[in-house]
Amino acid sequence: MTDSTASDPAAEVLARCLALYEDMSFSRVRRWKEAHPGGLAIGALPIYVPRPLLEAMGCLPVSIFGGGDQLDVIRGDSYFQSYICRIPRSTLELAMGGQLDVLDGMLFPSICDVIRNLGGIWNMLFPERFTAYVDLPQNFDRDIGGRFYTGELRRIAAGLVGRGAKPPSDEELRAAIRRENSRRRVLSELSALRRREPWRLRASEAYLAARAGSVLEAQEHEAWLRELLAALERREARAYDNVRVVVRGAFCEQPPLGLIRTLEAAGCDIVDDDFQLGLHFIEGDIEEDSSIDPWTALSNAYLDRGVATSSRYIGEATKGDALIESVRAAAAEGVIFAAASFCDPALLDQPMLEAALDRQGIPHTSLKYAENSGQFQVIREQAGAFSDAVKLWGSAA
Repeated sequence: MTDSTASDPAAEVLARCLALYEDMSFSRVRRWKEAHPGGLAIGALPIYVPRPLLEAMGCLPVSIFGGGDQLDVIRGDSYFQSYICRIPRSTLELAMGGQLDVLDGMLFPSICDVIRNLGGIWNMLFPERFTAYVDLPQNFDRDIGGRFYTGELRRIAAGLVGRGAKPPSDEELRAAIRRENSRRRVLSELSALRRREPWRLRASEAYLAARAGSVLEAQEHEAWLRELLAALERREARAYDNVRVVVRGAFCEQPPLGLIRTLEAAGCDIVDDDFQLGLHFIEGDIEEDSSIDPWTALSNAYLDRGVATSSRYIGEATKGDALIESVRAAAAEGVIFAAASFCDPALLDQPMLEAALDRQGIPHTSLKYAENSGQFQVIREQAGAFSDAVKLWGSAA
């Protein structure tokens, strides 16, 4: 046992999670393929893809978040304009540099026009690999959007079977749904702990713990998370006089880990966020009842319990209501909007969300970043000033 592990029982698990975060060669995915001959590793851009469907077909879902702050983008810049977000360019850089050769296919969910275009460019550059655009429904009527989305799921499954994946039986799909539900319940326990005692589990640590699931099967990820929870119960920690904040806007291109740590160092306890939204996108369990068709269960979960985000149509709901509910549920005192530069969905939504917060008297501030941001002093000063202002003059209570 190392000194750090002896002083912090959670250190060893978090070190494993950090190693996966820093591994741009996807060595964990390569080891999985060695252990599962014939198994397909299927990458997916954030935010959401039906991970249980992939696991039921003997595939490993792999979330791709671009190159972060560890990659210089050169070739990727030749395929996209400079005035869009960075994640498509760094994703192409990874692929053209060979780091994504371990993937047998890619899914591109309908987040925005940039990701749609990335799917087309990917198909042009790598025609030998499986590529599919996941067209998510905008009509949430089960007889319309539900039937459409179920058809999309079956279309993607048929394409994967054509590339060697095993056809998913209903029982295998239900089993995968049960594993996903079990994993997500543990993630919810971690979220509840962070809201209750943010000094015991920092947001930056919860981020690493969730992100480990981007290259692990649901059952293995759950085991890691349970190990972390048990370790946190033994962790010695003390409360700090920080401001409790909700962070929104980082649903797709992820902020550098250093940025999250900078917000913490500036006196902010991040008690709710939209980091790693792909693993938190469905609120509550996907239906497991054997009397319900599992394909329909997956579709219903997206239609009925998908979280509000900039890339999801909300129908007759009022923009901002879901954010205010999150602030209240987390007992937060303010909101920090952190969006990737040039992220149209997040930045177009932000004025409406700010107006909703203003109506409720909830303090907020905003910042922009790129996944490769390396200088955080200005952000620290801004977040520190916001934290001080909330302490002195106002809260969301």
